Amino acid sequence: MNLEDVVIVLSRPGGSGNVGAVCRAMKNMGLSRLRIAGTPKSSLNGEEALERAVHAADVWEEARFFGTLEEAAEGCTLLAGTTRRRGRLRKHVSLDPRELALWLREKPGTAALVFGNERTGLEEDELGLCGIASHIPASDAFPSLNLSHAVQIYAYELFRALGGAEKNPVKGAWVPLTQGETGELTDAITGSLASIGFYRHPGRERQERFFRDLISRAGLTEREGRYLADIFAKTARICRK
Repeated sequence: MNLEDVVIVLSRPGGSGNVGAVCRAMKNMGLSRLRIAGTPKSSLNGEEALERAVHAADVWEEARFFGTLEEAAEGCTLLAGTTRRRGRLRKHVSLDPRELALWLREKPGTAALVFGNERTGLEEDELGLCGIASHIPASDAFPSLNLSHAVQIYAYELFRALGGAEKNPVKGAWVPLTQGETGELTDAITGSLASIGFYRHPGRERQERFFRDLISRAGLTEREGRYLADIFAKTARICRK
C-alpha cells in the first residue's frame, strides 16, 4: 500500500476550521484524498476552512461529500475506525497509529481511516462498518484529542511507514557510520597514534576495541568521523615535527 491508497474519512464533522486544519495535516504528510460523510458542504464555512487549510486549499476543494459513512466507504477495501472506547458492541482489539500504519503497509487495495464527530466520536454503528479499530494512547485525565491533531498523528505514522520519508529526505538527516566505516575510523585513529610511537608497548589491540566500541555507541556521522580522524592526523603531524 502507498500513501496514494489512503483515504481520510471524516464522519459528521461539525467545525469548518477543524476540517480545514485536517486538510493541512493531510497535505503535510502527502495525503490528498478526503471524504466527508453526514455533513453537507453547504453547512461548512468554506472561508474558515480555507483559512485553516493554509496551502492545502486543493485538499479542501477536491474533498468528496457523502450522505452516509457507508456511501463514503465506496471503493475502499478496508476501513479502520479511530476510537478509544471499548464495549460489548464495539471492537475489543485495537492498534495504535504506528502499529496500524505498519500493518497497512503490507495490505493491498485502498484503506480508509475513519474519524468521528469532534464531540461524540464514532457511533457504534459507524464503528461496526469498520474492519479494525485504532486508538491514540493518551492520558486518562484527558484522552480526547482535537480532530486535526488526531489526523496529524495518523498521517505522520503513515508517511513514515509508507515510504514518504524516504522519498522526501531531509538535508542533514543523521546517518550513523556503518560497522565497516567504524573500523576504518578506528584504524585511522590508532594509525595516527602509532606514527608518533604511541604503541611502543603492547596495547594497540585493546585500544582498537575501545575506540570501535566508543564510536559505535556514539553513532557518529560520516562527516563527524572524518573530522575526528583529521584531528588525530593533524596531532600526529605536529608531534613528528
